[in-house]
Amino acid sequence: MSISALLSMGRCCCRCCCPRGLWMLSAPCCDDRRMCVCPGPRRIGIPVRSSGLPLISDAMPAPTQLLFPLIRNCELSRIYGTACYCHHKHLCCSSPYLPQSRLRYTPHPAYATFCRPKENWWQYSQGRRYASTPQKFYLTPPQVNSILKANEYSFKVPEFDGKNVSSVLGFDSNQLPANAPIEDRRSAATCLQTRGMLLGVFDGHAGCACSQAVSERLFYYIAVSLLPHETLLEIENAVESGRALLPILQWHKHPNDYFSKEASKLYFNSLRTYWQELIDLNTGESPDIDVKEALINAFKRLDNDISLEAQVGDPNSFLNYLVLRVAFSGATACVAHVDGVDLHVANTGDSRAMLGVQEEDGSWSAVTLSNDHNAQNERELERLKLEHPKNEAKSVVKQDRLLGLLMPFRAFGDVKFKWSIDLQKRVIESGPDQLNDNEYTKFIPPNYYTPPYLTAEPEVTYHRLRPQDKFLVLATDGLWETMHRQDVVRIVGEYLTGMHHQQPIAVGGYKVTLGQMHGLLTERRAKMSSVFEDQNAATHLIRHAVGNNEFGAVDHERLSKMLSLPEELARMYRDDITIIVVQFNSHVVGAYQNQE
Repeated sequence: MSISALLSMGRCCCRCCCPRGLWMLSAPCCDDRRMCVCPGPRRIGIPVRSSGLPLISDAMPAPTQLLFPLIRNCELSRIYGTACYCHHKHLCCSSPYLPQSRLRYTPHPAYATFCRPKENWWQYSQGRRYASTPQKFYLTPPQVNSILKANEYSFKVPEFDGKNVSSVLGFDSNQLPANAPIEDRRSAATCLQTRGMLLGVFDGHAGCACSQAVSERLFYYIAVSLLPHETLLEIENAVESGRALLPILQWHKHPNDYFSKEASKLYFNSLRTYWQELIDLNTGESPDIDVKEALINAFKRLDNDISLEAQVGDPNSFLNYLVLRVAFSGATACVAHVDGVDLHVANTGDSRAMLGVQEEDGSWSAVTLSNDHNAQNERELERLKLEHPKNEAKSVVKQDRLLGLLMPFRAFGDVKFKWSIDLQKRVIESGPDQLNDNEYTKFIPPNYYTPPYLTAEPEVTYHRLRPQDKFLVLATDGLWETMHRQDVVRIVGEYLTGMHHQQPIAVGGYKVTLGQMHGLLTERRAKMSSVFEDQNAATHLIRHAVGNNEFGAVDHERLSKMLSLPEELARMYRDDITIIVVQFNSHVVGAYQNQE
């Protein structure tokens, strides 16, 4: 089938409708897999999971199977370079021998004018003979390490900080982008006026504006929610008299973690309004603060402020556009609050928190501390249906997406799923031209009758730490899509202990040759030394998530291929990955238990 025939079908073009599936360019779309704004049919592609890097479906004619290894090794441009005016990264050369319906990546029509095959190009290319074996180009190990370690960050909690001994030894974090720019964010901070540490990962969609704002602001809302009445009064009096404020948070940030200075005054005013309301609501009796309730209130209040700021607007044109971008994009959040042996996890969306537990025999087991808020969660499906009339039972979730568009069922921002249609039109019409020209903002979701359909209210899980609880992994869904939770915990546990089980190699149902077995034994022997290649547990986990082969070992060739994919292709194979690994102090946790 030709490209023109595909385009005439009027199907949806964006990656969100057919993640890792067929790309077609026939309608205006957002540039994110989580949300589709196309009115046409969705999920026209079938996701592919493989240890290799297939660019087309497995069912293909033999000549095509022989051709695509050349594409993977960037050799297509060398063969067709004299016959086609294009660069190999766009993969825009078409052929009657390469059916467009089988391609995983269909070129943008804009490339058509720059990519015109010469006459009889197939016969011309067949006339060329190459005696040399195609050369493979891979990143060197130092280049791979440079990419993997670009965003890593580690923090060790001081053993004596003048306060209570912390149950947290420290944490490692890292990010690996797939989108350009990356839409994930991360945050970590110590609460200075209360006990505890806050850590969180934020997964943005339809842009990075909302995840950026939430990563900057949410911890302040949580910290304020945990403050006693007397401290809130002291802070408010300091603001009124112009005195210096008490510091609330000590941030632990990577140099690349951006904070928007332009919006700081706006954000501060919204936060101040929140603590003023908390002062008015509190009678001054200073009851014990419920951490679960504080987390829920903070999440909901921040989302409400994001919505309100977009409705009110700002005289400053830059800020006005910023608050609208934040409100119309979206973000999920998974946040942990650790205070002594009390661990609370507040989750909104489909990022996850996983606890690594070491059993008495030294093995590792995973304990899930969050639930995904998507179509795979039966309770979430039931909740959504109960919140809307019965006649919407079949339309509120279609093709495993909210209104057929959004994968997570809970998120910050995303006012397209929260505001009334009249409010959306009023804000867009009065907004800046950049917003009014955006096709996504003008698109109304189908079957949109009884908003809001989306909430930012988190689901909070409590866990009392035990000495066998060694670490906590917070990660966006980019990790969990590529690795099973048990593998994640095992890899981190082995990394932190520096020990690997020397049990017989299990190869599953694979037929392993003698040469392959020798390679596996060589890899296992090198594991003890390679585990120290990474000084960061999150980096070590990303290396396995991207480079693991079918035997569970890191394959440098595969890792090199995945990291060298151009921006246009990287998003087809994986999502942004953001990980925080929190290591607990077993001795301190045990001491807490002994005291009680």
